Amino acid sequence: MKLLITGATVVTMNARRDVFRDAQVLIEDDTLVYVGPRAPRPKGLYEVLDARGHAVLPGLIHGHLHACQTLCRNHADGLALLDWLRERIWPFEAAHSHASLRASADLTFLELIRSGATAALDMGTVRHYDAVFASARDCGFRLTGGKAMMDAGQGVPSALRETAESSLAECRRLIDAWHGSSAGRLRYALAPRFVLSCSEALLRGVVALAKEKGVRIHTHASENATECQVVREKTGMDNVAYFHSLGLLGPQTTLAHCVWLTAQEQKLLKDSGTVVCHCPSANLKLASGFANIPELLDEGIPCALGADGAPCNNNLDMFVEMRLASLIHKPKAGPTAMSALSVLEMATLHGARALGLEKEIGSLEPGKKADLITVHLGGPHVTPAPQDVVSQLVYACQSRDVRDVLIDGRWVLKNRQVLTLNEAKVVAAAQGAQGV
Repeated sequence: MKLLITGATVVTMNARRDVFRDAQVLIEDDTLVYVGPRAPRPKGLYEVLDARGHAVLPGLIHGHLHACQTLCRNHADGLALLDWLRERIWPFEAAHSHASLRASADLTFLELIRSGATAALDMGTVRHYDAVFASARDCGFRLTGGKAMMDAGQGVPSALRETAESSLAECRRLIDAWHGSSAGRLRYALAPRFVLSCSEALLRGVVALAKEKGVRIHTHASENATECQVVREKTGMDNVAYFHSLGLLGPQTTLAHCVWLTAQEQKLLKDSGTVVCHCPSANLKLASGFANIPELLDEGIPCALGADGAPCNNNLDMFVEMRLASLIHKPKAGPTAMSALSVLEMATLHGARALGLEKEIGSLEPGKKADLITVHLGGPHVTPAPQDVVSQLVYACQSRDVRDVLIDGRWVLKNRQVLTLNEAKVVAAAQGAQGV
């Protein structure tokens, strides 16, 4: 495929954070070839997309997601984390079949594509993770993900309980089957759920397997104050310090939440290069607290953004997460904290780091993958237009303004129509499977 996008306001997110007005983007196959001011039209046959009145920017990236939970949307309100898991989420996940998990994943990727997301880091339930990869493969989504790993914990249903050996063996199988498939669009990430549902033997096995296979580690840390207290009782250490003692921290690891960090843990994150994912909606809905994201960013700790799962959000919209992330920290950190640009960096560049794909996605630069979106800037809710289009995107634009989405240079949303999923069939299947 060869595509020429013309007339756009291009928000590159490159090292200079260039924004080009009346600019153009040239795509050949899955790669960006030119990004910049209007230039002479290239020779040869190209499809042309007129993007006047639109911003073109990198696709938004979820740094933490649970596609397996989307069918439980609106069914887990009014609970704090540990009760929410034991009373609602774990029983729901335990009831999944391959078919219901496929319905949940299809619904997830439909929502993500419609809201301008092109990639995500996902943690599944314990079983049937092939269904999530198959869904992402078929709809053209860029997914790094893996099955949840759980061999311990209070209140864990028997259908979710594994041994350390069986959990690691299933991960090996999934890595061999899916990691690097679909021309590298699908990647595996080992996903031990959190300290309270994983034995030390399992976590040590995760570290060893990640090094052996060259895959990422994705887990939860310090989300809830009660969780942190129980972790200290179990291990004698705080979450992040315990992970450090096992060799789990590093640039290959993404930790979701990190709401209740000690000063020592913040230093461990900084020194190790570990990526944090901020999930503001989920932290508010579960009453978990306010992660100290402005300070983490000031210390140079990469912080991505994510929606978490639908039952603790209850949507998967990165425009909501961007606006919320920018606003909720200002009363404490001041009006200049969490600028629109820093938040868009979280949703793009830092999101790419959360997936270990910063050399491939997260900015619009020649040689990178053609993962991008167009966003309409002419709606009444974004008018009049400011000089700063990034401010417009973060504070005013909404997911309904997304017109087009390309992943690997392939149309997945074109003129607001999803091309790779049958929306009516996906919704009907999700309605039919919601009781799993």
